[in-house]
Amino acid sequence: MLSFLRRSMLTREPETHLWYVVPDEVKSAPLLSKYMELLPQSERDHVLGFRGDQLQKSALLARTLVRTTIARYQVDGHLDPRSLRFKRNIHGKPEVEWETKDGFCPPPLQFNISHTSSLVACGVTMNSLIGIDVEEKRRRTKNNILAFAKRYFTAHEVEHLNAIPDSELQQQEFIKLWTLKEAYVKALGKGFSSSPFNTFTIRVNTAAQESFCLNQASSGIAVETLDSPQNLTNNWQFALLELMGSHYVAICLERQETGGAGKAFPIKLTARKTIPSVEDELVSGTNAVVTIGGSVTQF
Repeated sequence: MLSFLRRSMLTREPETHLWYVVPDEVKSAPLLSKYMELLPQSERDHVLGFRGDQLQKSALLARTLVRTTIARYQVDGHLDPRSLRFKRNIHGKPEVEWETKDGFCPPPLQFNISHTSSLVACGVTMNSLIGIDVEEKRRRTKNNILAFAKRYFTAHEVEHLNAIPDSELQQQEFIKLWTLKEAYVKALGKGFSSSPFNTFTIRVNTAAQESFCLNQASSGIAVETLDSPQNLTNNWQFALLELMGSHYVAICLERQETGGAGKAFPIKLTARKTIPSVEDELVSGTNAVVTIGGSVTQF
């Protein structure tokens, strides 16, 4: 069992924790072997089914991060990450399969995972559905951006992308938008096939005017479903972050409370970089985590 796993807590107030691992910083072969021991055989086989050491490592760290993160939040603080069992809903979203014997009441913990070859992230909250997505800022598409967007995005989103004359800025806005849409679909728990990207629009508003460019922390982000275009869905709130200057992270949460005039309270976010069983580093409030969209308060 891992020797170091600091307990963490979520309060009853709306609060979100973001944990992430940088695969390039996990270089110890014995440590990776310990991580593999946390997994049941089916998950080990899944990890080893990826081609290439880099993809296998990323998959291993994703499963390790989920198990060790959930274990941190148990009341008694003694849950062995190896004991966790998972199931998937009808759309494939993973959930913890809690044992309910002896009057045990499963905790209202919600989580979601996302990873690239260069970053693995897990979002955790209480009593609120959550979806997160991570993308590299340098990500490139094989096809022309606008041609690709026309296949998957709504007309409104394509129109705003088309209005950006600089190709690099257009590329960055495309990635931000894709990340937000992924997070929303994952929060719904339905998956891309059940909630195609062209069935809803991500709208961004600044204090001055509606603007597509996500570069202001004051930008409000809302989702509009095409089956009811007159209604901006108020059930969800978003955060868009720049992580380590190299990645975009989008978080979508089911909104629990509202402030005055029906406005949602800012997302209360705590972010930590971790190497499970080795070290945790609080990074929220530093230059490592920059809010570029949505209403977020970092702790």
